[in-house]
Amino acid sequence: MYRTNTCGELRVADCGKEVTLSGWVQRSRKMGGMTFIDLRDRYGITQLVFNEADNLELCNEANKLGREYCIQVLGSVSERQSKNNKIPTGDIEIIVKELKVLSVSQTPPFTIEDATDGGDELRMKYRYLDLRRPSVRSNLELRHKVTILIRNFLDKHNFIEVETPVLIGSTPEGARDFIVPSRMNPGQFYALPQSPQTLKQLLMVAGFDRYFQIAKCFRDEDLRADRQPEFTQLDCEMSFAEQEDIIQIFEDLARHLFKEIRGVELPEKLEQMTWTDAMKRYGSDKPDVRFGMEFVELMNELKGTSDFSVFNEASYIGGIVVPDGADYSRKQLNELTDFVKRPQVGASGLVYIKYGKDGEVKSSIDKFFTPEQLLKVKEIAGAKDGDLVLILSGDKPNKTRTQLCALRLEMGSRLGLRNKNDFKCLWIVDFPLFEWSDEEQRLMSTHHPFTMPNPDDLHLLDEHPEQVRAKAYDFVCNGIELGGGSMRIHDAKLQEKMFEVLGFTPEQAEAQFGFLMNAFKYGAPPHAGVAFGLDRYVSIFAGLDSIRDVIAFPKNNSGRDVMLDAPSVVDQKQLDELQIKLSLKD
Repeated sequence: MYRTNTCGELRVADCGKEVTLSGWVQRSRKMGGMTFIDLRDRYGITQLVFNEADNLELCNEANKLGREYCIQVLGSVSERQSKNNKIPTGDIEIIVKELKVLSVSQTPPFTIEDATDGGDELRMKYRYLDLRRPSVRSNLELRHKVTILIRNFLDKHNFIEVETPVLIGSTPEGARDFIVPSRMNPGQFYALPQSPQTLKQLLMVAGFDRYFQIAKCFRDEDLRADRQPEFTQLDCEMSFAEQEDIIQIFEDLARHLFKEIRGVELPEKLEQMTWTDAMKRYGSDKPDVRFGMEFVELMNELKGTSDFSVFNEASYIGGIVVPDGADYSRKQLNELTDFVKRPQVGASGLVYIKYGKDGEVKSSIDKFFTPEQLLKVKEIAGAKDGDLVLILSGDKPNKTRTQLCALRLEMGSRLGLRNKNDFKCLWIVDFPLFEWSDEEQRLMSTHHPFTMPNPDDLHLLDEHPEQVRAKAYDFVCNGIELGGGSMRIHDAKLQEKMFEVLGFTPEQAEAQFGFLMNAFKYGAPPHAGVAFGLDRYVSIFAGLDSIRDVIAFPKNNSGRDVMLDAPSVVDQKQLDELQIKLSLKD
């Protein structure tokens, strides 16, 4: 028996017991004739005591132990004289009688502690050591708890967990596919699924009624803090369900998770905000509503009312009110101007108006507008004495709103209004069914081509498809899109019409999605679904900005696994078997 107890469970009530523990050496301290070792396993840390007066040979063996040696000890539990209230086992220690080294360790490349000295790339290279750190391990324990809660909740609501294939056909919509060559079918390729979308719809046609899966998904897209090339989503589908049915069940799931994981009671009914309203008020389809600073449109007050050409040529002028911001210094305002000019934001400049507590008005556009005009802005914006108004303008309204959104979030962070322990969730509904792609020079599905158009807008499909709303919904928390879904098209003729609007020829639609349209000919039920980013859900519970630390073996920002050195070059023999010839660009 390697152990009778873990390193996190012994207490004063266990004093006098003979126990066997196994784990890793966290640290060692020699004090006079005694050696103290902190022994760590997944469950915690227990202090070991070796005394020269009791057993000199054993104490000498203990002094040879290095960090991360894997050892086994036998000893008796004793109450500590100098207690440590920072750990649960801090009232006891083990008086060691026997020591066995199970495995020696080289000096680790970084300290295995929460306050580690290892950089991101180094920790990713030695991820198996990084996972020994309590903070990282606790994230994966949290992930485990979340998935267990999800499975139990959905099981009680009659959902069936079904695994779907990982090797599928490539689809033309969405992000780029990862493709996999087929040796048995030379010149042909599988794709790794961006989601099990069509497969879960086929399960509805098959009569499964309610499906879910903790599914691996793959997208070949540029990475950021909340993106990985492979990620996990909670994938769900329901037959004979309306939009409100989906919203009700998955609101209940969210309430259950937030209560069990964070002890937070979400409102009995979450807010639903239309996409149009979200863009107008916050410049984002995933607004952070933990704080105000809603947009104020100022076209009537500022365009054409002076010689200021920047405003006169704009198609949108909007601002936010920064409470008590009138005392911002020139340096602080310059920093904000530099912020909006960053390539990630893309604005050409920033206008400010200070409304001093003494009634004085100062602005970067003083020479173009009278004090009376600036006071009119104050009235329209709802600003008070002591406030600061920040204004952006541009020739593309939604682009400028997006820039203003970035500025709003920056101000929210600077003012401490984005507390990670506050949670504000809502649904965004009534998305546009289509969006214009400058790259493709055509309409694309905002979500995917199987999304049901709003029945009230069907008459617009031929002449004004850009005005058609989708029966779609996104679940947003603290400015993060945690999930989204839609009512699905279950009528083959309407699905054919969608493909036509998207620019598919009948032959292309048949080649890509013939299997689905054929299935719809055999009594397809009305159905709807939703998918949540499991990694994002866990990271928001953990209070993390990145999903990387809730994934056991993540990729870096270049999409590389530096531990496995993947992706990597394959042998020529493998390429020959696949009948693939490489022609790399210089």
